[in-house]
Amino acid sequence: MKQNKKIIAITGSISTGKSTISNIIRELGYQVLDLDKIGHEILDDPEINEKVSKAFNQDFTENGKFSRKKLSKYIFKDKNDREKLDKLNSILHREIFNKLNQSIEESKEKIIFVDIPLIIELMDTLDDYDFSYDELWLVYVDRNEQEKRLMLRDNISREEARQKINTQMSIEDKKKYADEIIENYDLEDAKNQIQKLVKNLI
Repeated sequence: MKQNKKIIAITGSISTGKSTISNIIRELGYQVLDLDKIGHEILDDPEINEKVSKAFNQDFTENGKFSRKKLSKYIFKDKNDREKLDKLNSILHREIFNKLNQSIEESKEKIIFVDIPLIIELMDTLDDYDFSYDELWLVYVDRNEQEKRLMLRDNISREEARQKINTQMSIEDKKKYADEIIENYDLEDAKNQIQKLVKNLI
């Protein structure tokens, strides 16, 4: 699949600034494939819509169009019920990774970055999706900075920010999986770190 291409996976946690880092990499002229974006595109596919609707025996259309909002409301109706989410993920993840692998295969670039928010959480299943990477770069800020950024971004209390962060794997735990850690406190400093890392890839 990879045909001598180097695949760099980028991940982080909520409010660590992963999108900012991905944009810096794009500005340097590199291709960055975004798994979230692919996920949105997948849900624009009528065949996938039909597959999802059949799996849950539900009609998720609204005004004649498939409604992500209606799907989300149904999946997360009971926050303690993981079964629906797992079922949806089992359908979507395969389709998403198929499209990702196809994009990598069709790309003319020798170095391709892939923005995957939950790659560490999905590590045990990556072989099932025929996806592998050469390096994992983690976008990092400490817990206190995460809380401050999330409070500012969502206009919420520190307690609410903590609750949101607690739903994810700890950023400190993610560090041990990373080949490289980009500390994202200062934009110029982050750019310098990325430029050094990219030079080592060439």
